[in-house]
This record gives sequence, structure tokens and C-alpha cells, in this order.
Amino acid sequence: MKRLLYVIFAAMLAACSPQVPEGRLIDEKPAIFPDYADVTVPPNIAPLHFALSEPADEAFAVFSFENESVAVKSSKSGFKISEKDWKHLLKKAVGQSITVSVTARKKGRGAETFLPFNIFVAKEPIDPYIAYRLIAPGYELWNQMGIYQRNLENFAQTPILENRLTGNNCMNCHSFCMQNPGKMLFHTRAKYAGTFIVSGKQIEKLNTKTPETISNLVYPSWHPSGKFVAFSVNKIKQSFHNADPNRIEVYDEASDVVVYDVENHEIISDTLIFSDSAYETFPTFSPDGRTLYFCSAKALPMPQSYRDVHYSLCSIAFNPENRSFGDRVDTLYNAETEGKSVSFPRVSPDGKYLVYTLSAYGNFSIWHKDADLYIVDLQTKMSRALDVLNSGDVESYHSWSSNSRWLVFSSRRLDGLYTRPFFAYVNERGETSKPFLLPQKQPDFYTFLMQSYNIPEFVKGKVEAGSADLADKVRNDKGIDLKFAGLK
Repeated sequence: MKRLLYVIFAAMLAACSPQVPEGRLIDEKPAIFPDYADVTVPPNIAPLHFALSEPADEAFAVFSFENESVAVKSSKSGFKISEKDWKHLLKKAVGQSITVSVTARKKGRGAETFLPFNIFVAKEPIDPYIAYRLIAPGYELWNQMGIYQRNLENFAQTPILENRLTGNNCMNCHSFCMQNPGKMLFHTRAKYAGTFIVSGKQIEKLNTKTPETISNLVYPSWHPSGKFVAFSVNKIKQSFHNADPNRIEVYDEASDVVVYDVENHEIISDTLIFSDSAYETFPTFSPDGRTLYFCSAKALPMPQSYRDVHYSLCSIAFNPENRSFGDRVDTLYNAETEGKSVSFPRVSPDGKYLVYTLSAYGNFSIWHKDADLYIVDLQTKMSRALDVLNSGDVESYHSWSSNSRWLVFSSRRLDGLYTRPFFAYVNERGETSKPFLLPQKQPDFYTFLMQSYNIPEFVKGKVEAGSADLADKVRNDKGIDLKFAGLK
């Protein structure tokens, strides 16, 4: 019976597939965009649609695994394999690879068949969603923005909240507790300012500025228990270069790290992470909730000394039972001796690795062209560059999947202007595969998208909080005033 079903399925594929001409063999792989040649993908990813970088009069791609194949003729926008055929091949090829062969015909040259490339299919799935902000890559001017979620198993993108519903104000810093779609937060700024905590169907608005802190709460990291959130508080300034590869400088004139107690609506901190002599920022909790990592730099006169500010990667113990901090700060990357600057530390959920961004100076590296991704083995404390992921342009924000096998990161490698989300497989030794661009239904999608992807975050499911409910809370709730409980 199984044999009969297979024969029927194969016959259906053959009947629906275009006839691929025999081409002269070319001793090179095809130039394609996006570059999906020899990447490693999860077994639940949307189809990898792509186009030839050099146009052809007629082109075909054959996706094969063992004795099964699907032939696709290129449309104007490129090669688009059906979701049904793609998922069938993915399921068959788990732990192995799909082979793709491209044949193209041009006037005066006849048909040419390129060397095939592989798409390796990992055994481990990816979290089914990512959330991100879409925003114009302008400097200080923008109008429309929103926080969106994308189903990675297909091409569906839906808004979590768009600022057209909230007076076109700014919204940023969305964050999830352990990739839980039912427990998230985000900020709104300017009109209807506040921090919003979403727990299932409950939405809380917080007024986070206190007399003791220098600003509203800024960069967040959830404690795995969901009972605390670490934040930085920052006096952030922005400057612009007339002639410099790094077009924008974003720097702190002051910053501290605090922890917000969700149940008691209180802010706590410690003199070791809350001081005038240092800039402390970008906190992130370890998966067991017992360590708080952060970036710290010696406070210098700003803006004149912005190139001399270098952030170290530090950590301090945290006890959630009594809300206390350790009595010392440990340093994993010492900026004073190493000479560069750390930003965006993120720990893998299995607790084995920490990935951070390293650049020449400063801490807001999303416009620094030298910014690269590095990884620390938290057992050996050894650090190394993730050379397979880095490019000649900016690599900045990044996020781990819940199973610690996938990394999503922001990169400007395509054109130096727009940030796009790339994904990479990370094995148990912390080694990464060649990254691949977020698949889109139309292969030329990124050519026409005039927005940047900001803060890509993995999510284990769809955020069910409704945009209308969130917008109503933003516009109409007065909010809860937080209290500063003092320094421990």
C-alpha cells in the first residue's frame, strides 16, 4: 500500500513539474539572491524562495532528495516552490540535505546547468515565531512603525501593535519571558508614554520614572521566573557625522542597571551596578536567574570622549528569594586591557554560551560598521569571534531560540543601510553554520522593503494579545507609579 501511495505521489509530481531542458554543464554554482547555497535550515522553516542574480530568458530549479524531486520554473520574481512540496522534502531530508540544481537559458548561449548546491536540514526545529519592530532607517525622523510577529513556518506576518493606533508615537524594546508569547513587555514614548506588561489577557501600564532614577526604564531582560525584569536607565543622546562610515552616534551621558519587582511594583538596585563613576547598561539574566550580566564602562566627559568609552562584559550574582545582589562584579571581557567595547549580551537558554556584539568603542553598535558577533563559553570563559556569521558591515542585535540551537541576528550586510534578520544553526560546541536570510514569499521582497527589522526576538507561539486592547491601554490607562526600594 505504501509503495502504491509513493508511486501515485511521484506521478503527481511529474505531471505538475515543468520539463527541464538538458543544459551544458557549468563548473560553478549559480549566483542567487538570497544566498541560500549550502545553508543549514530547521525542519519547520518556510520555503526558501530565491532568484538568479543575473537574469535569464528561462530558468529552472530542481529540488531533490534521494529519488524524489520537484522542478520549479522561475517566474519574474524568481523560484517559488510550493509549501506542500517544500514541507514534504524537508520532512524526508531531516538530518540530511536537499540538493538544488539550476538550469538557465539565455539568448545566444543555450541552456546551462550549474553545479548543484545543498540545503542541509537540521534535526532540531526553530521556534515558530519571531517578533520585531519595523521602522524606517532614518536618523531622527520617522512616522509609521509597529511591532510585528512573523510565523517562520510560513510567510504570515501580523501586527502586535502599530503606532497608527496610538497617535504615531514611538514604541520599542519588546521583550518576552523565556520566549513565552503570553508574557511580554514593550515601551511607548512621547505621547502616551509608558511601559506595558502583558501577562496572558492582563495588560498593565507602568509609569517607570522615579525621583531616584535618571530616566524611565529602558533596555529589558526578563528573569526566568517572570517575577523580575532587569532594566537599564539611561540618559541617551544622539549625534550625527558629516563624514564618517558610522553615520550616527548614540551614547550615554549616564546609565545604571536596576531590577523591577513585577509583583510589588518596586525597583531595586545595588551600588555595584548603580553608580556615577561608571556607565552600566544592557542587563541580561542567566537562564537559572542567579546571575545578572551587564555592560560597564568608566564614566567619561561626553560627547567629547565618545570614542574613548569602552564597555566591559561583567556579571553579578542575584538572589531572587531575597532580592539581593552579590558582593563583587566579575569581568568576562575586560575592555581596558582588550581595547574594544561590548554590547547586547545574550545567554543561551541551556546556559552554555553567551553571544555579544563587539565594536571599536561605545555601546550602541547598530550603526558601527566594524561591529561583529562574539561567543563566550561560560564554562571555560574563553571568547572567540563568530567568523561564519560576521560580514564587512554591521552585525548587532541577536536572540537565542528556546532550544539553544538557533540564533537570529540583525545585519546590514546587504546594502549597509537596512537591517535584515539572519538565522544560523548553533551546535552543542558553539559552532555556527552559514547564516540564511529570513525567507519571504517573493524573492525580491527585500529589494522594495524600505524598513529595517529591529530587535528580532524568538517566540514559542503567536502573541494573542489583541492590537485593539493594547492600543486602548496605551491611550487611556493612567498607569501604575513605581517605587524605588533603595540600593542593596
